[in-house]
Amino acid sequence: MTAVLLPTALAPREIAARLVEHADQARGAMAPETERALRKAAAAFSGWAAVHGLSPLPAAPEAVAAYVDALAGSGRRPASIRQAVWAVASLHRAAALPDPSKAEIVRLALKRMARSLGTRQRQAAPLGKAELIQIFDNAGSGISECRDLTLIRTMRDMLARRSEIVALEVADLEFATDGTATVLIRRSKTDQAGVGEVCWLAKQTTQLLRDLLKATGITAGPLFRPISKAGVVGTTALASGEGSRILKRLAQKAGLEPSRISGHSARVGMAQDLVARGADLPAVMQAGRWKTPAMPARYAERLLAGRSVVARFDKPHGS
Repeated sequence: MTAVLLPTALAPREIAARLVEHADQARGAMAPETERALRKAAAAFSGWAAVHGLSPLPAAPEAVAAYVDALAGSGRRPASIRQAVWAVASLHRAAALPDPSKAEIVRLALKRMARSLGTRQRQAAPLGKAELIQIFDNAGSGISECRDLTLIRTMRDMLARRSEIVALEVADLEFATDGTATVLIRRSKTDQAGVGEVCWLAKQTTQLLRDLLKATGITAGPLFRPISKAGVVGTTALASGEGSRILKRLAQKAGLEPSRISGHSARVGMAQDLVARGADLPAVMQAGRWKTPAMPARYAERLLAGRSVVARFDKPHGS
C-alpha cells in the first residue's frame, strides 16, 4: 500500500511527553482490563503502521481506514476491529491530537466491515446446570479442584464477570445462619464508581466456599488464588484471564468442547437457566448487572423465541 504521511508541528518528543502526562493523570481512572486492552490494541496498530511505513501517532484517517480493511480481511471479529479503532482514537486523545477515527473514510471502512462480516458476535458456549453436573461428576478431589469447582459455582450464582470473580476477598463474604451466604462486588464493569452490589450464594456454593477456606487456610485477602502443582497456595489473587483457563480445563475434563468456553460461559449458562425457569429479562438484567437487555436477550434468544406470540399461537388451547 502507498504510505500515507500526516505532517504535524509536534515533535515526537512532545507527543511522548503528552502521553506520559496523560498516563499519570489517568492512573486509576480505568479498570485494569481496560488498560491492558488499550495497551495491546495500541501496540498492534503501531506494529502494523511500522511495517507499512506509516505514522501511528498522529495517524492519517486513510491509514486507520486501511487498518480496518486489513483486519477485516484477516478474519478478525467485528467487535475486535471496533476495539482496535477505539484504541487508536484513545491514543490520539491522550496525546491531545485530532482523532482520525472520526473521519468519513474511517466511518465508511467500518460500515464496509460490518456489511462483509456482519455484526453478530459469536456467543460463548454456556455452562448451564446440565454442564455443571457433568463437570462435578468428572472433577478430581485435590485442593486445586476444590478451588476450581468453588469458582465455577460462585461465578454462576453471581453471574460474575471474570474481573469480578478474581477481585473477591474473604472480607466480601458474609455467611448466613440458614447455610447460604452473600458476597459484595465492590466494583464492576457497570459500576466503575464502586457503589457495590451484594449477590446471594446458594447453600451448595456456600459449603464449597467454607471447604475451600478450610483447605487453603485462607483467612483474609484474595479468595481465589494460584495453587501450585505441589498444593502451595499463593498470596495474590488469580490473574483475570485465569478464570477463563480454569473453566476451559474443567470443561475438557468433563468431555465438553473447551474451545468455545470463555470467562463468560458461567454467566451465559446461568442467564439461560434463569430464563428457562421463567425469569423475565428485567430480573435477569438485575441479577447480572446489565444496564440494557441486549446481552441477556441475546444469551437467551432461543428460549425467548419459544415464548413468542407465534409459539403461543401454535400451542393447543389450554396447554
